[in-house]
Amino acid sequence: MSSSSTAPGSGPLTDAGPLSLCAREPHVPADRLVAEMVPPPRFDSVRFATYLPDPNQPSQTEAVRVLEGFAAGLGGPSASGTGRRGFFGFGRAKAPKTPAGPRGVYLDGGYGVGKTHLLASLWHAAPAEPSRKAFGTFVELTNLVGALGFQQTVRTLSGHSLLCIDEFELDDPGDTVLVSSLLGKLVEAGVALAATSNTLPGKLGEGRFAAADFLREIQGLSAHFRTLRIDGEDYRHRGLPEAPAPFSDEEVTKTAFTTEGASLDDFPSLLEHLARVHPSRYGALTDGVRAVCLTGVRPVPDQSTALRLVVLADRLYDREVPVLASGLPFDRLFSEEMLNGGYRKKYFRAISRLTALARDAKGLTDA
Repeated sequence: MSSSSTAPGSGPLTDAGPLSLCAREPHVPADRLVAEMVPPPRFDSVRFATYLPDPNQPSQTEAVRVLEGFAAGLGGPSASGTGRRGFFGFGRAKAPKTPAGPRGVYLDGGYGVGKTHLLASLWHAAPAEPSRKAFGTFVELTNLVGALGFQQTVRTLSGHSLLCIDEFELDDPGDTVLVSSLLGKLVEAGVALAATSNTLPGKLGEGRFAAADFLREIQGLSAHFRTLRIDGEDYRHRGLPEAPAPFSDEEVTKTAFTTEGASLDDFPSLLEHLARVHPSRYGALTDGVRAVCLTGVRPVPDQSTALRLVVLADRLYDREVPVLASGLPFDRLFSEEMLNGGYRKKYFRAISRLTALARDAKGLTDA
């Protein structure tokens, strides 16, 4: 990495040249996975007061009201960690009773209506120490189970007062059974749940696997949540200009060399590299990267590759890393078949987020 302090996009060529994501193979210990279950940097400072409801969408104002009340209701013995369990979740005086009715809230809505903003605001507002609140995407939660094992994950998260799950999706039967069992155990332990998704709880898994065969598990998941519908248009495009057109290979390469902390990779090579890195490590893959520069963007070749790219797009968006690219615009990454298939909501979210990051990258070339 260059030691130059020149402002991004405005200085001479850096001595060491840009970074390469393809050269990185991060290894993330399990304890880091747990410690990093907090709202991503993009949502460090968000609060209910900073959420600006669309006056034409009353469901947004109603969601804030309900979530503020939900956060306030997390106080008391359960929130302080007393009265329910002993040290490390052991030594209970008696088995906890499963609360009557839903023990969680589920924010359902389209892309860019502010669901993650509201979920992070709930995490910040919940009256508990940060170490007793967990926030992560659905993929990060399943990765945590993979790293710790099911029983250790239950023990670790049972000591929390709140678990926030962003981008709740069920992509296969294994995940359905796993998450249904995990959340059931956590609710029994008194953990409150909050989740966001573009799919109603009863519709999870539709179009991706034989959801009818796992109806009991899906209905069990749905029973844990009160659903809040949040209507509205994607705020990332309200009154904003169209995403900038892709740059030339030469412009992208020059910007990578003149921007401290930038990475530079050929897009097809990056897609191949993502297949060799577990998605739980994609966040670590971008550690210290201030801008991602990609040459030769082209349509992704298959569904597995596309889903890995979705995870990377989420991690870049969480960390507010601008993306400068040549080749095709991001709205042409996925085929019509993909955009009409069972994972379409993930792909549209990735397009929305990459478009926002491409707009952010425009400033790197302005100087």
